Amino acid sequence: MKRLVFFTGAGVSAESGLKTFRDSDGLWEGYDIYEVATPQAWAKNRNLVQEFYNMRRKNVMDARPNLAHQLIASLEDRFDVTVITQNIDDLHERAGSTKVLHLHGEIMKMRSEKDDTILYDIRGDIVHGAKADDGGYLRPHVVWFGEAVPNIGVAAKIVSGAEIFVVVGSSLQVYPAASLAEFLPDAVSKFLVDKNPPSIASMWGYEVIARPATEGMADLVETLMNH
Repeated sequence: MKRLVFFTGAGVSAESGLKTFRDSDGLWEGYDIYEVATPQAWAKNRNLVQEFYNMRRKNVMDARPNLAHQLIASLEDRFDVTVITQNIDDLHERAGSTKVLHLHGEIMKMRSEKDDTILYDIRGDIVHGAKADDGGYLRPHVVWFGEAVPNIGVAAKIVSGAEIFVVVGSSLQVYPAASLAEFLPDAVSKFLVDKNPPSIASMWGYEVIARPATEGMADLVETLMNH
């Protein structure tokens, strides 16, 4: 089976009702992003950060995978599919995708602030002041602005082995994730599905489908079946 690698961003979950930071003019659910999604914010007001992510976790649990998530999962019948996602939700997994790499962490997990390998599943709220086994405060298992992206090396290796590469719902402007395309083999087939595709995408060699994720993925599946 051909190795098909998806790179997905906020646009793939937008149609499930999850707001994207890109569309929010610096506010995310009414919060200034730098007050809730940076290490400095955590040091300044741990409770505010917990409240924000507890709310986001509830939003994710209330959301359902949409047709785009489902179509990506369905392609495992015909291709060796790996999904690399910037999203912290679990909608790809719930739709049935079996190989998903989260670049920016997972909202359904929490970890020690001291050690990012001490992880726990979480479905409800992280209680204010709760601590991990090592004594560090429990925080959401997400990558904040200004933090390293631990899985970027793993993602680069996956991308370097792709035979077909598909970007869905990403502007390709968030680094270091946007740099992954540099690791693609020369002969790879490249597609980009986004309702507002970057103008330079076609110059980079992408076949562009300028539609929302659900509609664009339906078009793409038809194309891939004849690939």
